[in-house]
Amino acid sequence: MDKPRSILERWELSVDELTELVDANPSLRGMMSGYIAEKKFHDMFLSHPDITEIAKDDDHDRKMKGDRRLLYKGRKLTIEVKSLQTAKSRQRKDGTWTGKAQVDASDRRIITFNDGSKLNTTLLLCGEFDLLAVSCFAFEGTWRFVFAKNSDLPNSTYRGYTEEQRRQLIASLVPVTWPPTAPFYADPFPLLDELARRPEEPSVEAQIQNAPSKKIKKAKKTSS
Repeated sequence: MDKPRSILERWELSVDELTELVDANPSLRGMMSGYIAEKKFHDMFLSHPDITEIAKDDDHDRKMKGDRRLLYKGRKLTIEVKSLQTAKSRQRKDGTWTGKAQVDASDRRIITFNDGSKLNTTLLLCGEFDLLAVSCFAFEGTWRFVFAKNSDLPNSTYRGYTEEQRRQLIASLVPVTWPPTAPFYADPFPLLDELARRPEEPSVEAQIQNAPSKKIKKAKKTSS
């Protein structure tokens, strides 16, 4: 079988032309870097002998959020992979790095909370996945990741939400440093061990609907 043509050949682009397009279009760069980060995470961490199954959810299934679903030591766990916002990444005078990861969904969905309120939002729920993996490529151009359990991530503080909504929503922008500081760590496997040992419990309290609704006020994507 003939080797398939590269994407550059199919699109009749040179490496320089593709580089220029990516550099000139932040939305294209963000989309590409997100998928590349997923692959790098997969290649760097998912060959562990205690991982016996690996799956990926459909990107546009609003009810199933997870870039990778694993069977780790017999426990099903969900990993969400995110990247740093390049514009918010800074090196401090002491040589350490600081930035923010945008931790939200690619599509809006309707969330019904325990207090009966509803939001049409991209924000993710506490318990909607198990482990967050953040690519730190924006810090020094090196493929490194930091990891945090979903339960340790900060909640939304947006005053336009009810107390119940804030309790169940993860902040859209999460601070990240290199070297990592709590709740983030460079090695995911101690965290996966903790998650594999914890008692089984419902993943989320709120209810998620796929169908959009124009009657529901949209939450601002940039709120935290």
